[in-house]
Amino acid sequence: MDPSRQVVITGLGVVSPLGIGRETFWESLRASKNGVVKIPTYADSEMPVDFGAPLQDFDPKQYVKPRKALKVMCREIQTAFSAAALATDDAKLHDADTPPERKGAVFGSQMLYGDVFEYADLFRECIEDGEFTYDKFGPSFPNRMYPLWMLKNLPNMAACHIAIAQDAKGPNNTILLGEASSLLAVDEAASAIRRNAADVMIVGGTGTRLELTGWIFRGAWNMSRRNDDPSVACRPFDRDRDGIVNGEGAGSLILESREHAVRRGAPILASLHEAGNSFAPHGQDLSEAVQRSIQAALRSAGVEASDIGHVNAHGISTVLGDRAESQAIRETLGDVPVTALKSQFGHLGAGSGAVELIGTVLALQNSFVPPTLNYENPDPRCPVNVIHGQPLTDAKPFALKLSQSQTGQTVAMVVGAE
Repeated sequence: MDPSRQVVITGLGVVSPLGIGRETFWESLRASKNGVVKIPTYADSEMPVDFGAPLQDFDPKQYVKPRKALKVMCREIQTAFSAAALATDDAKLHDADTPPERKGAVFGSQMLYGDVFEYADLFRECIEDGEFTYDKFGPSFPNRMYPLWMLKNLPNMAACHIAIAQDAKGPNNTILLGEASSLLAVDEAASAIRRNAADVMIVGGTGTRLELTGWIFRGAWNMSRRNDDPSVACRPFDRDRDGIVNGEGAGSLILESREHAVRRGAPILASLHEAGNSFAPHGQDLSEAVQRSIQAALRSAGVEASDIGHVNAHGISTVLGDRAESQAIRETLGDVPVTALKSQFGHLGAGSGAVELIGTVLALQNSFVPPTLNYENPDPRCPVNVIHGQPLTDAKPFALKLSQSQTGQTVAMVVGAE
């Protein structure tokens, strides 16, 4: 690694339940807008949870070019492509004379299960005497499924489509590690710049927890059941939290070497430091893994715990998850102020980290850290200083973003204001 190759952020693109585009997203964060709503198709069913945080007014045709590419893009790939298009516009990357081989793309993704309705004809074909016949599934598949179904739902295709559209012929990769995918993708992209394999990287993450196929696979055991009042369902670190609120979205950032950004006159939004990551195997202490990630991130950034002005927590709103994360924050960073943006837009799957990292960058840029919604009753077993009621407007110029996957991957990233 070349220590002189500093990595900076020059563009932001977001597709979220709070709005499309950097400005709309930030206005919603500032206003403490709540993107959690009743979902009509769920409310009219027998599903145990009838709410979530869906995208509003998202039309992929505005961003995906050529439009015929939509035929081979599931919703998560559409949102990723759209976020990347917004980010490149924000960074004015089209005006740069970067050679294609010095520009790359890395995206965090997840298992893409496909729309449940895509399987309807196949399912009906396999019904015999009122029961599903497994022996008919294989023979019926070729004739009852969309021929390009596989291409449409490959997790690595977000990075591929983005690279093709942006003529990015440099490093290309996809990270699939659950909710940790986005931040690990950002770190991988930054690493490509630091090792002088690229000057510009288009990076981000995309995901959803609203599509029914994946929901059926995962089950609803860890989801909030506040069907009576969805707006208060996501309440990270609050004593009365009862589970995850599902959402969907994607975020994208443009990373550049500082030298490249200065040379082309790009506005620098924030500086990015190497991430720290760890792993808590099943049955082991997640809190300790989060602590190791935080400590590694501080070392790589060359900052002390006292330099961190605020933490943008994973804040998943589950009893055990929030408890482990909060204890790790307290042990490593003391009484640092903490915000949890999922309280506004829910859990975006593999897209969460990227969208929340964009929130961190905007908070640093505007000296305004949004408060955590629905934090009303402190939990003695979550010993953190939660920002609530009012925003934090005098935070120090370094922030820490955290993400953890349900399978034990943990990652922490330090971001510095410019």
